[in-house]
Amino acid sequence: MQARSALFDLYGDHLRARGGRAPIAALVRLLAPLEIAAPAVRTAVSRMVRQGWLHPLRLASGPGYLLTPKAVRRLDDAATRIYRTGRPAWNGHFDLIILRLPPHRRDRQRLADTLSYLGYGALDEQTWVAPRPGEDVDRLITEAGVSYERFSSAHTGGTAGATSLVRRAWDLGEIGRAYERFVTDLTPVVSGVTARSLDLEAYAARFRLVHSWRQFLFRDPQLPPALLPDGWPGTAAATFFDRHASRLRPAADRYVEHCLAQSGRGPA
Repeated sequence: MQARSALFDLYGDHLRARGGRAPIAALVRLLAPLEIAAPAVRTAVSRMVRQGWLHPLRLASGPGYLLTPKAVRRLDDAATRIYRTGRPAWNGHFDLIILRLPPHRRDRQRLADTLSYLGYGALDEQTWVAPRPGEDVDRLITEAGVSYERFSSAHTGGTAGATSLVRRAWDLGEIGRAYERFVTDLTPVVSGVTARSLDLEAYAARFRLVHSWRQFLFRDPQLPPALLPDGWPGTAAATFFDRHASRLRPAADRYVEHCLAQSGRGPA
């Protein structure tokens, strides 16, 4: 687990609802159960400040970091998708984007990662499609300095044609197998935590559960049921995630409050 990715999880799943701020001492303490060392936390925090995700501020207990508005938007969108709340119905149309690609490979890869995160799949390097418009997609592509065109389109082949298009844009077989591996790998992690376990153990198990589930934000476009194969493994995986994330939440919250109280979190 990388420190930067873990910090996004920590802020999104725990600190966003607690004012979006925390002392650096609390960040170090809260990532220690994930075997992330203090120097790695501090380096990742500095990087996130440079990238505009965190803003340094002075708290009563010492230096701390606050989510920027940009980070709040991204984390709120991620939370909606992680917990799969408010998914809009599909109207039969795709959002189609045709890009004029930037010249540098690193910029092209960054743009591809952004579009994948927003739920788009590539038909080719320039043409991307999604079952619904991505949040802030126009702003994000414009910020990347890329020219593009966008269309709302329906496949003339109806559901059969739309399903064929989906198979081109996403490897549903691999995504389905990833969901099956998720359940297999996380079952021993969460099942070992019982009512007798320490709050720290519940927190660490839940953190790993959410962190692993978060990876599907970059892989699964959350297609409407009409475009998914029968017996889609993502459905069972979502049920597994929801059950254990809810079960472990109270103890995890207690541990977070304990660490914040130890470190101090009020403004100076």
